[in-house]
Amino acid sequence: MVTALFTHSDCDDHVELPSHPEQRARLAAVALGLAGLDLLRLPAPLGDDADILRCHPQRHIDRVRQSLPALGWAQIDGDTYLSPGSLTAARRGVGAACAAVDLVLGGGAANAFTATRPPGHHAEAETAMGFFLFNSIAIAAIRALEVHGLSRVAIVDFDVHHGNGTQALLWDEPRVLFASSQQMPLYPGSGAASETGAQGQIVNVPLRAGTGGAEMRAAYAAQVFPRIEAFQPELILLSAGFDAHACDPLAGLNWREADYQALTGRICDLAEQICDRRVVSVLEGGYDLPALAASVAAHVGVLQERGA
Repeated sequence: MVTALFTHSDCDDHVELPSHPEQRARLAAVALGLAGLDLLRLPAPLGDDADILRCHPQRHIDRVRQSLPALGWAQIDGDTYLSPGSLTAARRGVGAACAAVDLVLGGGAANAFTATRPPGHHAEAETAMGFFLFNSIAIAAIRALEVHGLSRVAIVDFDVHHGNGTQALLWDEPRVLFASSQQMPLYPGSGAASETGAQGQIVNVPLRAGTGGAEMRAAYAAQVFPRIEAFQPELILLSAGFDAHACDPLAGLNWREADYQALTGRICDLAEQICDRRVVSVLEGGYDLPALAASVAAHVGVLQERGA
């Protein structure tokens, strides 16, 4: 078996503003980090409306389309901008996540990683925010349930910022366990331990500024991994943000590459025990370019090793 990598050059056409942290150089850093790995490299297809509509109403798609500028850039939220190629780039993100789920569940790869931009986990049903337009990870989870007929899917979100959009979209969905660690207080302000979902299927692990790898690993061992074991998912999805790294400029956690490596390894252990190694990882944040390259290399290196 192999590890698949989905990406596409269309993602370079999403807006890049001077000094904005979400820039096309992020994907160049990811490519650099993965250059030495033997991966099944595939082009990310365009996500279609049918998949986007599993989580977002048509008026949200229409609003994004109508907000696209003919030239230059347009602002759609306080820190979310569009360029003429942004909708196509965002569709590549949705398409990559859905195609990765299809490939892994179809037995074409043991696991997969998608490297696209803009990221997705802050996008709510009708709100583009936090650099994000469509919530690819939530869309992929619902596709796994409704197209592939799975009964249970788990999402683990280790981005430093809480996946408020994923939580909101899946708040009433008992077939998805959403487990998230995040620095608190920090943007977007959600993610308290008391936020547990309509069916008790949401696990939030807030971490104070300065939290290092040892504390993170202990928190996951105590609060996240037992819930995954009890839930027995048939697929594990990862919102793989690398902005908890000590060098990242947007937050204040103190993780290192070895921590991402260890966390990925433990998740792969669970996947091997529970769901035939099936893991799909979707790139979210990570804004220090050298740290992003090294952290993605550590993360995907484990996926490759464990998927072989």
